[in-house]
Amino acid sequence: MVDDKMAWRAVTNRDRSFDGRFVTGVMTTGIYCRPSCAARHPRRENVRFFATAKQAEAAGLRACLRCRPNDVARDEAAVQAVIDAIRTAENAPGLDELAGLTGYSPAHLQRIFKRETGLSPAAYARALRAERVKDALAGGASVTEAIYDAGYGSASRFYEERKMGMKPSVWKNGGQGVTVHWATVATTLGRMMVAATGKGVCCLSFNEGEKQLRERFPKADIREGSDDFQKLLDDVVAQVEAPGRPHNIPLDVQGTAFQEAVWQELRKIPEGETRSYADIAAAIGKPKAVRAVGSANGANHVAVLIPCHRVVRSDGTMGGYAYGLEIKEKLLEKESE
Repeated sequence: MVDDKMAWRAVTNRDRSFDGRFVTGVMTTGIYCRPSCAARHPRRENVRFFATAKQAEAAGLRACLRCRPNDVARDEAAVQAVIDAIRTAENAPGLDELAGLTGYSPAHLQRIFKRETGLSPAAYARALRAERVKDALAGGASVTEAIYDAGYGSASRFYEERKMGMKPSVWKNGGQGVTVHWATVATTLGRMMVAATGKGVCCLSFNEGEKQLRERFPKADIREGSDDFQKLLDDVVAQVEAPGRPHNIPLDVQGTAFQEAVWQELRKIPEGETRSYADIAAAIGKPKAVRAVGSANGANHVAVLIPCHRVVRSDGTMGGYAYGLEIKEKLLEKESE
């Protein structure tokens, strides 16, 4: 059970990541709700928090007919059933098949699955296959073996799905065959390095340079950015100086299915707001994976564009940051201005 202060903040933010972690009892109306309920917020003094729906009902409250908080367990079971079906199927099942498995309509299943994991069932299946390819490559398999063993019908199918990220040979060979342009530039946060492939930004860091970039991509063709690189560099600098504004800067990053789910959830955090590692773990449907969320946060190599600076400890303190807490604090200050 989260503490009352955090629970009330989740209610006022209608934060779906807390659904299932507690329910909100409104003692004056005799109703209990999910934290994310869209109904008008009650007065704080009329609210009591319960760890489970059963506890709320034992206190004489009945479930809200609008948000149906007693369906949370059913939703979680449906999501887990879909994950199990995708992981064990030779070919990824379609949405209609998965809906029949859970008893939900396809549209409702799509909605709750994305709410719980940050991905649609189809996107989850694609990320899982790509993760299997990456694991196979790390284990010494050839690219072709890894692709077919992961369940792809053809190599072209794999490349089509992964067109926004590096090919498996790049994962295996430290960037071999890829040209990475880079530059450093002064910002109000300190010296910043930006590196990009032809597909997008692959590294954004502070107080680093060519040495650290070559450590990340030891076999890539590392070149200083030319005039063509300047426009992308200018866009990134503008984003860093105003980190809360929307952007369409292309990224070329890859991670495991878990890491990508975490990174996607980070990008959902509104500017000027923060979430705890536990919040993120709950939002992707892995409430016990708090440490793993921290590791995924640390594996993010494109600071600011994937806003890992918006994650703090559960007690509200800053926690860690790869480039120092001073930069993290300044980023949050910029977003709250």
